[in-house]
Amino acid sequence: MNGNKGMGILSIVVGLIFILFPMFSESLISIVVGLSLLFFGISAVYTGWNMRQYANNTYSSPFIVIGIIVIILGFLFIFYIDALSFLVGIQFYLVGFIMIIFGITGMLSRINAFSLFTSILVFVMGIVAIALAAFAMAQPIYIAIIIGVILVIEGVALLFID
Repeated sequence: MNGNKGMGILSIVVGLIFILFPMFSESLISIVVGLSLLFFGISAVYTGWNMRQYANNTYSSPFIVIGIIVIILGFLFIFYIDALSFLVGIQFYLVGFIMIIFGITGMLSRINAFSLFTSILVFVMGIVAIALAAFAMAQPIYIAIIIGVILVIEGVALLFID
């Protein structure tokens, strides 16, 4: 079994867990968002640091500053889940914007027709996530269900990629 198929099956299983057990997934979402931000921040700092060799500090400094801020936010989401529980709505916005960015990136890359279709679905679900952000404050279960749906969609896409 190649890596895409294994990741597709794992994504589908995790997505179904999020859909079927949203209360359990609720606390897991803060950890997942925190880890995502942490890795994104490390990547941004690394990119900014490497840019210093090829470009002047004008272009590399924003990468480094944003990376450090995102790393701090990542640690906050990972370690202070209870203290930041009121930010579930902001997490919803964050996830929605990330989904929109991934959807646009997938649409621009056009690996195959099925990938384009799933990228459009991820983009639309990102818009839905942002639209439902106000409801997430009252019912944070929505974010778990939407992430579950996205994971299932991405898992199916990974199963069909050659």
